Amino acid sequence: MAKESYVEENSTLATAAKKDVRPFGMKDKIGYMAGDMANDMFFIFASSFLMVYYTNVLGISGAAVGTLFLVARIVDAFTDIGMGRIVDTFKPAKDGRFRPWIRRVAPFAVIGGFLMFVYVVKDWSMPAKMIYVYATYLFWGSFCYTGINIPYGSMASVISDKAEEHAALSTFRSVGASIASIVISFAVPLVVYTTNSSGNQVIIPERFTMVAGVFAIIALVLYALLYFWSTERIQLPEKDASETESMGEQMKTIVKGLTTNRALLGIIAAAIFLLLAQLLVGSMNAYLYTVYFTNTSGLAIAGVLGTVGVLLLAPFASKIAARFGKKESGTIALIFSAVMYGILFFLKLDNVWAFLTFSFLGNLGMNYFNIIIWAFISDIIDFQEVRTGNHEDGTIYAVYSFSRKIGQAFAGGLGGFALTAIGFVSGAASQSQAVADNIYRVATGVPALGYLMVALALAFIYPLGKKQVEENTRILQERRAAGE
Repeated sequence: MAKESYVEENSTLATAAKKDVRPFGMKDKIGYMAGDMANDMFFIFASSFLMVYYTNVLGISGAAVGTLFLVARIVDAFTDIGMGRIVDTFKPAKDGRFRPWIRRVAPFAVIGGFLMFVYVVKDWSMPAKMIYVYATYLFWGSFCYTGINIPYGSMASVISDKAEEHAALSTFRSVGASIASIVISFAVPLVVYTTNSSGNQVIIPERFTMVAGVFAIIALVLYALLYFWSTERIQLPEKDASETESMGEQMKTIVKGLTTNRALLGIIAAAIFLLLAQLLVGSMNAYLYTVYFTNTSGLAIAGVLGTVGVLLLAPFASKIAARFGKKESGTIALIFSAVMYGILFFLKLDNVWAFLTFSFLGNLGMNYFNIIIWAFISDIIDFQEVRTGNHEDGTIYAVYSFSRKIGQAFAGGLGGFALTAIGFVSGAASQSQAVADNIYRVATGVPALGYLMVALALAFIYPLGKKQVEENTRILQERRAAGE
């Protein structure tokens, strides 16, 4: 981009930001936090318990569920790009470019989430069950969730143009996810599980539907809070129709981004390994605590402890990152998490409380990295602007979202296949000790290896250490000062 074009675009953004609108404040932060909570009502619910529902209630094999998750995540990757293009090219409405999609898609997102957990499906034939689960899961995840999450994720850049306010939105977003995780991880096991006369943990199928209905109502209220309490202050320049990229051109842009931006490549590698570890462990934990430890209270407490770790670290994360650097502190934190889960793998603990203690400590490093991950994305956007002189926030976000879907595809597929490989029998009243031991190995070995790989990706691929980030900030400040 020529210097004149760069200055003109920044002047457009600055002028738009000075319009007579409510100043950025707590309402924006709470509204944005509510948006992540709304998304997570079904995202975390599905990530943690949908496989349990499919295998234990509907009697679908783990391999079949793994195939569904793998297919859906691949579809998601392309619907993400498609939704990004729609948001980018559609003419903004009176209430903005991104907010309209919240009100348009929210009702369908909560209906789609509810339909995944309709328990009467358990009495259908297996072919009918498979058609139903494919239709409802793809409808919710590949279309509704994508249709609302892409506008939501992109909206932060137009709520404010100040870096510190972007950081505040990122922190509140992480807190929102943590609150949703506490509610879901603690409440769901206590509601859907009960102990039978033999002392075994069993599921009450209709309670999955009841919980899904409650979550649907809560999510709809939270989406309304996001819509009414968020303000789009930055009006992005309109794109001429002749400048609009085709889908093929967008794919070329993504490939170019993957192959020329080392920082983006590094964070993509880190994201894939992180999601592989997180989501696989999330899906396996339901089996770890009910089959290996036979303790559903442990499952509820594990979910709460993981989120408590995020809330404890949130007030200090930005200070730690500023003092030591995001790359440097993130790498050390993830190595710590890998070591703690490695210890769990080799100790093979059978005391649930000792396991909870070690896993809480092990999750602290991963939680810290999750809190600051959006700041990594901001650094990558700045890095790209230093290299090219172009604003490519949307492209960077789309590529990162694409990489997360790939990680989810691997995690979702491997979760189901892992269950089948270790001998788990869907719908069985109990599992063998060998299966229980294998569940423990997967639930501890995968995060140990996964978090180590994330740390290595940050250390040896991702180039933006503390000094480089500070240098990029200085360069951009000088450019903008010259533009003024």
